[in-house]
Amino acid sequence: MACSKLFLSCLLVQLTFLFLVPEVAHGQGLKVGFYQKACPNAEAIVKGVIHEVMSVAPSLSGPLLRMHFHDCFVRGCEGSVLLNSPTNQAEKNAIPNQSLRGFQTIDRVKTALEKACPGIVSCADILALVARDMVVATGGFSYDVETGRRDGNVSIMNEALNDLIPPTANITTLKADFAKRGLSVKDLVVLSGGHTIGTSHCSSFSNRVYNFTGKGDADPTLDSNYIARLKLRCKPNDQTTLVEMDPGSVRTFDVKYFDLIPKRRGLFTSDSALLDDSETKAYIDLQIKTGGSTFFKDFGESMVNMGRIGVLTGTAGEVRKVCSKVN
Repeated sequence: MACSKLFLSCLLVQLTFLFLVPEVAHGQGLKVGFYQKACPNAEAIVKGVIHEVMSVAPSLSGPLLRMHFHDCFVRGCEGSVLLNSPTNQAEKNAIPNQSLRGFQTIDRVKTALEKACPGIVSCADILALVARDMVVATGGFSYDVETGRRDGNVSIMNEALNDLIPPTANITTLKADFAKRGLSVKDLVVLSGGHTIGTSHCSSFSNRVYNFTGKGDADPTLDSNYIARLKLRCKPNDQTTLVEMDPGSVRTFDVKYFDLIPKRRGLFTSDSALLDDSETKAYIDLQIKTGGSTFFKDFGESMVNMGRIGVLTGTAGEVRKVCSKVN
């Protein structure tokens, strides 16, 4: 569907499409090796650019992995998080997306692919491939990425505000939000393990440290020593300081995140909430007991599941020439 460069021109049609097609992890039209004939070196090109970026800017690993999450949970995995708005009303302008970095890296990948195979590889697929390559670059296992997504034409800030799961979510909200996207409780706990790399602004968890119930208290489910450490890093109303989500392992994709949760050192309420469900807790216990024997494999499978949410394939959407704007 061709759209003008103004987002609202296609909004009615796009919203109608959303109501007709549930936002679930279906993924029809996706397959491993989608570009094998049209752009056989596509995945190698992405991997090469990411290798270069990581050699000079390893701190981008977390934000670039998270970018794929934030794209898929709003409108599905169709690249809408990458779009710019002339009035700053796109998804990337929403407060939950202010911590995303690495848009220039996505543009760099897109430029390389356009040079090799003009008009072939979608920005939505680039996000999925970059996420996989970030996992590998930081010590995780590789997994096959299904490709064949096409790019959406609409990006609305308020949708990101409403649809992205907040770090304050409890287990009931987490399970419901994953379920409505066709993802399982196992997917929830496995994908939470992505917090093993990257950082967060103090503002995402400061209420747990300074004003949990509105009375100037701390969250009683947090370890007291951890609270003291967080207070040293984050002063009240701090909006800029970054804190490691997995202290001491922020640039290594490993299973240490799961060690933190039962020690009551999960940074977000949504991390601690994983102890409040028998299935998620059992998975954490298993990874601790076995040294993460299944986590890397499970993470790849859950990323593939997430990558199927609300995709556009076939003749739907478009393949953008530039990831930040519609054709």
